[in-house]
Amino acid sequence: MATPSLEAYKHISPSSGYPTTVHPHFNPAIAAHVPRDAPHVKFTPPKDRAFYADPEKKALLEVAKAVELTESIGEEVLMFDVELGTVLENVQLGGLNDKQLDELAALVNERAVVFFRGQELGTERQVEIFEYLGVLDKHPSQKVPPLLFFLHGGRVEEEGDVKHVTIRGSSADWRELEKYTPWPQADFHADTSFEINPPSYSLLRMEEHPAVGGDTAWVSQYGLYDELSPHMKKFVEGLHAVHTSRLQYDTIIDSWGAAPNRPPIDTHHPAVRTHPVTGLRALNVNLGFVTGFAELKKAESDALLQFSRLHIHSAGDHYVRWKWEVGSIAMWDNRTAIHRVIPGKYTQGTRRGIRTTVFGEKPYFDPKSESREERKERLARESANIDVGKNEKKSPGLENPNHNLKTALNAVELASGEKEDNNDKESFVLKRCRT
Repeated sequence: MATPSLEAYKHISPSSGYPTTVHPHFNPAIAAHVPRDAPHVKFTPPKDRAFYADPEKKALLEVAKAVELTESIGEEVLMFDVELGTVLENVQLGGLNDKQLDELAALVNERAVVFFRGQELGTERQVEIFEYLGVLDKHPSQKVPPLLFFLHGGRVEEEGDVKHVTIRGSSADWRELEKYTPWPQADFHADTSFEINPPSYSLLRMEEHPAVGGDTAWVSQYGLYDELSPHMKKFVEGLHAVHTSRLQYDTIIDSWGAAPNRPPIDTHHPAVRTHPVTGLRALNVNLGFVTGFAELKKAESDALLQFSRLHIHSAGDHYVRWKWEVGSIAMWDNRTAIHRVIPGKYTQGTRRGIRTTVFGEKPYFDPKSESREERKERLARESANIDVGKNEKKSPGLENPNHNLKTALNAVELASGEKEDNNDKESFVLKRCRT
């Protein structure tokens, strides 16, 4: 079927959800909607559980094997051996104790995203794990509370708070949709990065999935920062990215036909942030929610956004792509990884997953922090200095030149069998040392 022309979209019904780009105020539901909840306010979340972890992760690695998917990003935890990847074998996420969960959080901090397959985790246990990790966040389109349509005395009854969001797939052509919706919903993003306290950890568990299509890709924000030139790093470190929920808000109403729980907001976050656990610098720019930079003029800001798009989409060495199946899980750190569903159609099967998310700290930048590459170089230098120190201890004469000279003099005396004048002996030894 041929794609309708842009002109054709001008004559569709306002309730159809298209096209907000052509007529930003075409759907009166956007202006008429009154969200039920107020915007989130800044708060201090509980201390990240990764701070309590054993850096060597002994408890976790006693029951699992870790294999890296790529050098820059991605660990996989599986029930079976694989040749490639970061794998934690023979482990069920739902069976991990608190100590092991702390170490899993630390692993996610370091590797940005950790994967599992063959999991038997249920929604109730998934929620329990994330309540242990922090304070649960709620997506703006998440129904709170869910409506259960019972026939009970002619009334519709409500039941409690929902603590997860259901992620569903679509067979729509995302490239076509992006022509008519203002929000690049299929591009790289960090979950609800526009919040004053954006999420730290997210976990998506797949309950249904087609055999082909629906893959998700992640890119390391550690790596994206490392790849910038020194001058570009300095420039971006002085900026604040404008994260907005406005485009998502309009799209939820106009295209999804849903009602956002909270009003749209704009939040300024440092364009480079310091991770509170690892102390490493990471780029804090994504294509789904960042619309500009507070300190720049619009033309400058647009140019930097265009560069950001090129930078993110060309970061193949800091990229990992995950092929889902029923029972597979991804747990990632929104502070250091951005992700997207791979655009494309799939017509066979259904895609449905359960996602839980917890709030993180308000992003900050510490000028004393270091990048991942800087840390590698520093640790390499420190290791080299330690090795030199060990060699020096093995050769005490290096610390006491007179000891070397005395030892050499004795050797000469013993070899010659004669008692030579000390001055002559010293002259001989010094000449040998120089040659």
